[in-house]
Amino acid sequence: MGAETAAVNLSRRRATLGTGGAAHFVHDGLSDSLYVLLPLWAQGFGISHAQVGLLKMAFSGGLSAFQLPAGFLAERWGERIVLALGTAVAGLGFVLLGFAGGFAGLLLCLLLTGLGSGVQHPLASSVVSKAYDGGPRRAALGTYNFAGDLGKVAVPPLIAALAVAVGWRTGAVSYGLAAMAAGLAVYFVLRRLGAGGPAAPPAEPAEGPRAGGWGLRDRRGFAALSAIGVIDSAVRTPFLTFVPFLLIAKGAQVETVGFALALIFAGGAAGKLICGLAAERVGIIRTVVLTEVATGAGILVLVFLPLGWALALLPLVGAALNGTSSVLYGTVGDFVAAERRSRAFGLFYTLGIGAGALSPVAFGLLSDHSGIETTLLVLGCVAFLTLPLCQVLRPSLVAAGAAPE
Repeated sequence: MGAETAAVNLSRRRATLGTGGAAHFVHDGLSDSLYVLLPLWAQGFGISHAQVGLLKMAFSGGLSAFQLPAGFLAERWGERIVLALGTAVAGLGFVLLGFAGGFAGLLLCLLLTGLGSGVQHPLASSVVSKAYDGGPRRAALGTYNFAGDLGKVAVPPLIAALAVAVGWRTGAVSYGLAAMAAGLAVYFVLRRLGAGGPAAPPAEPAEGPRAGGWGLRDRRGFAALSAIGVIDSAVRTPFLTFVPFLLIAKGAQVETVGFALALIFAGGAAGKLICGLAAERVGIIRTVVLTEVATGAGILVLVFLPLGWALALLPLVGAALNGTSSVLYGTVGDFVAAERRSRAFGLFYTLGIGAGALSPVAFGLLSDHSGIETTLLVLGCVAFLTLPLCQVLRPSLVAAGAAPE
């Protein structure tokens, strides 16, 4: 009977992980297909590069702004209803893009899409994290993140193919409708699994230090973890923004730049999966140190390589660049009470996404002043700032019962 129960629980865990991964696939497909659509809009509507930047900011701003509210709403109504509604709203925003008549319409649709997408990271992460409490949580979240990277790799080429075959409007409407259907499916699957429902009020406070309003069991540990996440995001987003300019300076054509980005995303997908598993086997601190050293060193070496060798290195840089995030996401649960995990994930993602939104501006100013090579060299060095923070994090991991090395 015990073996039967264990098998059922394992099946539910895997189904919950699969559902969270599917949501991640859909949402990352929405966000990264914008890199295909933005140039088409610039050409079709005659908008400037500054306006293109505002369109991207509208999406990113909505995405960042709704991370924390999503966590609060999930505490009241449960993750599954908020995640399902957010996915449907994001899909609706994409459907409405197909009817936009100009810059203002695009701006509003992207803001709506960003707000809807803001629910995915904190709530899907929370559902998966809870499902794997007492199990291989970091490996599960690594798999969840891998599903998102599959969306990054698969959906933009699909949207590009649809744009060529039937026009970008039809492509946007088609994928938006698929996202709305996915939102409905997420709700019913999670309800059947009994996952993501409203949290039951705790019967009696547990022994030991009580969690505060944010549910933080260890503020120092959470702060160190968040600081590592902020630096990691502040390196990753500017790198993805400016590495095409470095490759162009090395003689790459537009087609080569597209291929290079595919190499980075493919490496990143593998890195998230591998590093999530590695953290379970070799330890959290050791994995983060390895990925951050590899990220910084890889960026520095990339600056000096000729184009061919740079392309060969990009998958490895992508794996290191995205690998840290799986370990960090999986460790949030070590410092947060289960009933406040949605809120804490919302805070963690808000800090990271905020850093990723602001840092390209700072590095863009540096690039205008000092050149793209200098900018990438500085960016590579910034990655090493995470290393002393790993030592700050170590005692908190010991106290939480997680392997520090």
